[in-house]
Amino acid sequence: MRHLTATSRRRRLGATRTCASWAGCSPRPSTTSRAVRGTRRRPSTAVRRRSAPSSHLVARLRRYEAWHRRCGPGSPLFGEAVEHLRSGRNAARSECQYAVWTPFNGLGNRMLALASTLLYALLTDRVLLVHAPQEFDGLFCEPFPGSSWTLPAGFPIADFDATFTMLSPTSYKNMKKAGTINGGDRVNVTAEGLPAYVFLDLIQSYTDAAFCEADQRVLAKFNWMVVKSDVYFATALFLMPAYRRELARLFPEKEAAFHHLARYLFHPSNDVWGIVREFYEAYLAGADECVGLQVRVFQEVPVPFETMYGQIMRCSEQEGLLPKVALAQQNAAAARNTSAVPPPDGRKTKVTSILVTSLSPEYYERIRGVYHANWTETGDYVVVHQPSHDGVQHTEARGHNQRALAEIYLLSFCDRIVTTAVSTFGYVAHGLAGVRSWVLLRSPSPETRAEPACVRSSTVEPCMQAAPRQMCGAAKGSDIGGLAPYVRHCEDVHGGVKLFS
Repeated sequence: MRHLTATSRRRRLGATRTCASWAGCSPRPSTTSRAVRGTRRRPSTAVRRRSAPSSHLVARLRRYEAWHRRCGPGSPLFGEAVEHLRSGRNAARSECQYAVWTPFNGLGNRMLALASTLLYALLTDRVLLVHAPQEFDGLFCEPFPGSSWTLPAGFPIADFDATFTMLSPTSYKNMKKAGTINGGDRVNVTAEGLPAYVFLDLIQSYTDAAFCEADQRVLAKFNWMVVKSDVYFATALFLMPAYRRELARLFPEKEAAFHHLARYLFHPSNDVWGIVREFYEAYLAGADECVGLQVRVFQEVPVPFETMYGQIMRCSEQEGLLPKVALAQQNAAAARNTSAVPPPDGRKTKVTSILVTSLSPEYYERIRGVYHANWTETGDYVVVHQPSHDGVQHTEARGHNQRALAEIYLLSFCDRIVTTAVSTFGYVAHGLAGVRSWVLLRSPSPETRAEPACVRSSTVEPCMQAAPRQMCGAAKGSDIGGLAPYVRHCEDVHGGVKLFS
């Protein structure tokens, strides 16, 4: 048995982060040290994507920051736009237009949708604002220097949950159904004749709503737009001819889109970063290699523990992910002589940390027990850690969300990452890291084991799980995964699509 606390070579996290000055956040040194420039330190770069943001993306974000200061909360132009909204009028000429993001579903879904909304705002010259309910507070620092992305108190729309539902009359898809507006090639509406705002409903069941260019021409006339989504709809924007040229300049390497958007937009609060730093330096910093294992069992396919654990072990064996345990006779020899299983060729003993993130403690306990009771074949040290296990997801609880966000970042610091199919939590972690994860595939049923146990993702990008069933301009019945050479179906959701370089 070899068990070790992380006290050897310590790779320390940076002492400061690049955050806007905000409640619970450290001041940002300057706008030139943004995360989009790759300033956040990583524990290892050996297997990471070395993709720098394009100069066009950096310049576009700097222009956006200036625009956000001009039009954002507290500015005269924002006050003027709010008065138009309060009066129920959609002004014909407004210098500033807004995309207000409102959260839906779990933290991973929210981060994917929020990053997508930022991209949409960049493409359509809108100012991104955030409706932040109580459980969202205390997660992130303000990303835009000199301004805020949070809707201020007294905003004319108060009850977002009740106002923005699938039956909302201000939903763009419902307006089209009711004939209030015409999204065809001949747009028959003027800006003055439109409601004061439009609700863009892009939750999983309704992603067909707005990805035609004629729809975008109508939507462009609304000064206020509320976006509600739980998917990474940025992928669909890459399939729209109107945006292809600009997107090619922003992201020459298409599969790095989320990586750059997320590293620019998301800056954990001091409370969250404190959890990350304390855990990392106590348990992960001394390791030569960190393997992250994210396990999620969904209620709709309640895979038994033994089945899921067996799948993890089969994946590890298939891909060589976790250190192999020594045979029984080697363990017996090691018990008699601690030098019976020395590292080969006299090399220095390697330390591997296994980071388990799961709502359940059983996977951590089983894996830790295996390495606690057995030597590895190479004689290397293995330590297993789990930061928390809340049992069930509590998206409505701030503390739960802070722990979840901290674990997303801890996973992103691992050298190799194993994620669970369909998990948006896993998508965000490996997207932030800039690595291709190994995906534990979904079982057809709780009684049937997945074959193969896992596959290596062929791209860093998240999956758009609910892709539009039909893209405008494409032949009826055409496969959305074949509409462009840089879009293919996801490994874990066949109907979903993702970006490739």
